[in-house]
Amino acid sequence: MSAVGVAERRDRPGRRVRRAEAAAYAVGLGAVVFLLTRSALAPLGAPALACGYLALGAASVWVAVPSARPRARERWIPLAIGFAAVLLARAAAGAAPPVPVTVAIVALNTAAALAEEAFFRGFLFGRLEPWGVGLAVGVSALAFAAIHLPLYGWAAFPVDLGAGLLLSWQRAASGTWAVPGATHALANLLAVLR
Repeated sequence: MSAVGVAERRDRPGRRVRRAEAAAYAVGLGAVVFLLTRSALAPLGAPALACGYLALGAASVWVAVPSARPRARERWIPLAIGFAAVLLARAAAGAAPPVPVTVAIVALNTAAALAEEAFFRGFLFGRLEPWGVGLAVGVSALAFAAIHLPLYGWAAFPVDLGAGLLLSWQRAASGTWAVPGATHALANLLAVLR
């Protein structure tokens, strides 16, 4: 048998699929562990958290499943609706205690938003979408709200669930996680700049 035949036998398409699925499970498990324990990393400082978020975002993008229904021409509509919802929520919330704003805090909040969207709306939504858009929207929104419980508690759960539903709807309507990523980044930026 030729060397090419041996190489083809070793790297069959089925084996590549199993490796890709194993990588996806590893990313999913790693993301959940990081998101649940990120408050424990806070004493290590912003660089440790930033590295965690960057790793989460990069790994989620690496194993993300592309949307079954890309809608490139319609992306600005869900983006505009998301931005309007964030601005209205900020106006309704009123003034909050001042937070010292630094470049590091703005960068970390932006990295957190993009990494979470890469995971929840890129990776998780993409994995669930073949079973139905409604399921993908609901489960990714619920997972988003649940993962924030250790940080904000049950009092914030309805707000986090509402935000998760908006962001998941944006993913479904636009066909990309970049639209909810931009909305989430705006929301995090406005929270810091209050």
